[in-house]
Amino acid sequence: MGMAAAASESRYHVLAVDDSLIDRKLIERLLKTSSYQVTTVDSGCKALEFLGWSEEERSNPTETSVSPNIHQEVGVNLVITDYCMPGMTGYDLLKKMKSSYLRNIPVVIMSSEHVPSRINRCLEEGAEEFFLKPVRLSDLNKLKPHLMRTKFENIIVNQETEESKEEESGIRTQKQQKVGLNKSNVMRKSSDHEGISLDGLRQKYSGFTVITLLLSLVFSLCFLIFG
Repeated sequence: MGMAAAASESRYHVLAVDDSLIDRKLIERLLKTSSYQVTTVDSGCKALEFLGWSEEERSNPTETSVSPNIHQEVGVNLVITDYCMPGMTGYDLLKKMKSSYLRNIPVVIMSSEHVPSRINRCLEEGAEEFFLKPVRLSDLNKLKPHLMRTKFENIIVNQETEESKEEESGIRTQKQQKVGLNKSNVMRKSSDHEGISLDGLRQKYSGFTVITLLLSLVFSLCFLIFG
């Protein structure tokens, strides 16, 4: 049972963000002990870069035109970040992610300071958990529900995407069949009109030939009689 659980958790990829080398090594060791795949970076900017956040989006944070599934390409299932970091704090990183196409990735905040207002602010902004340092293995057990929920949501999104593609493909095929049918009908009508026209001309010129022969015969008889 333990091996099955470890195999299941090994599919989860956690991005750990901390400017402290010691704390990064600690959280990396704890996560790997829990059989998670781990990537560590030392700043919020590097975290966004790893997640595919471009320079254009940094200058236009409200732009959400980039694919919401880009984090699936990187394979990040959860971000755990320190609160106090130079430049971009963990709270700033949280806000940027939750206001962009990265909003579906769970974010967990860590801090060595127990400040209730700070904790509440992070949770209200969308953080899944707030851990006090030093982080313990028992804290990491709280990550499992968030990882499983995200995985389940991604499965649903992928299924809906596939169904949408299949539906679009079906509509496209129906349109192509309709266009082909319309072309066939037009060609058939055109052929019918051509047939009718030829028959009419054939009948018309056939009658004209008979009348011409009769007139020639009449003129010949008149010539013989009165000539």
